[in-house]
Amino acid sequence: MSWWSRLIGGSDGGPKPQRLDYLSEAMALERQGDFDAALTSYKLALRDRPNDTKILQNMAIAFTKTHRPEEAIRYYRHALEIKPDLSGANYGLAFLLLKRGDHPGAERHLEAFLAKPPSGPEADRWIRHAQSTLDTLRAGETISDESEQ
Repeated sequence: MSWWSRLIGGSDGGPKPQRLDYLSEAMALERQGDFDAALTSYKLALRDRPNDTKILQNMAIAFTKTHRPEEAIRYYRHALEIKPDLSGANYGLAFLLLKRGDHPGAERHLEAFLAKPPSGPEADRWIRHAQSTLDTLRAGETISDESEQ
């Protein structure tokens, strides 16, 4: 293709440029521990797919890991507006609310998590932790600050 055709947006029928997969990029950055850069990529991915609950949950986790719980809470809530029974969002939100001191809110989200728990090899660990925390809340006991996320 000539420089003029490229300049005015013409096509020579050759391969089209590929759109970057921002979600994959963000997840790779997270695995490397670069949560701030991952958040940038998640935001770009969210522009393309604004109602993608996977992106919203991953953003909430990254905000949690960068010590921005209010933003994490906002993204978990957005994900739950789209899909109210999203177990990961209910779990994550419950423990952020617990740290904030919102015990009734934490209870509601732990109950929602336990009503439709995840399955898989590690699910039992999270289910036990959620049930134990809920039992402690219902008993009016003090919750330790070692809550898992």
